[in-house]
Amino acid sequence: MTTLRRTWDFADGLWLGVLTLTAVGVTIELWQDMLAIGLRDDENSHLILAPFVAAWLVWVRRERLRFARPQVSLIGPFVVGVGWIAAKVGYQSEIMIAEHGGALLIVFGAALTMLGPRVVRLFLPAAIALLFVLPVPGRIRQAVALPLQEATAAVTHYLLDIISVPVERLGNVLSINGNDVAVAEACNGMRMVTALALITFAFVFSVPMRHSIRLMFLAVSPLIALLVNVIRLVPTVLFYGYGNVAAADAFHEASGWVMLFVALGILWMMFSVLRWLEIPVSPHPVGDEE
Repeated sequence: MTTLRRTWDFADGLWLGVLTLTAVGVTIELWQDMLAIGLRDDENSHLILAPFVAAWLVWVRRERLRFARPQVSLIGPFVVGVGWIAAKVGYQSEIMIAEHGGALLIVFGAALTMLGPRVVRLFLPAAIALLFVLPVPGRIRQAVALPLQEATAAVTHYLLDIISVPVERLGNVLSINGNDVAVAEACNGMRMVTALALITFAFVFSVPMRHSIRLMFLAVSPLIALLVNVIRLVPTVLFYGYGNVAAADAFHEASGWVMLFVALGILWMMFSVLRWLEIPVSPHPVGDEE
């Protein structure tokens, strides 16, 4: 059941802030845990990017605010209850994703109480982007990272062999000039997959395009992750093989974030090629999309 009012007023904003901040305060330990994971674990560094991506997706859809009329919805308290149960079960069962997901649902439900489902629907991509604040479970990380690391090592070995760089490969380890470079350490596949998935999500919902084109971009994001991993790994291996470890480590750390911009450039280039081929990709402006 919902009660629709025509315009926002000060009381609406006040109650929205009070409910949301109260929900964050109740679950603050879980939010602090997620923040700590994002800061210390490179494989979950996307947690830090997620709120900024969500804010960006709200900004590019700011024209929709004229349709975002406030609703007081009883769906919100229901979502809060589901979140509380999930967090409780996750704590008792030691399932971290359930705990963190429960905290997110509690905050989302508190905001939904004042916003109503229509506002959430208008800004659905931003709401979905917030799911990236959840740490990826280790089992899923390994299932994705290991095949990607093996493929990255194989392609990198092939490219170095083409340019006549003497290198040997044993599994995910590349040996060059007497130095072993483990792909899992030099260019972690999962680190790029999760961050690139978030960047791809931001791109496809920032640029006007058909839903089929969006799905295509999301589907090829693992291949783009493989490509940028190889672009990063080739000079990294050369640094470790023929340079000093300090320089190699510095390049390794700096290149991780740079590769996200490279991936963004690849996405834009793909989009430009589709437009050049006169494939219909842009139905209408993002801000006016219903």
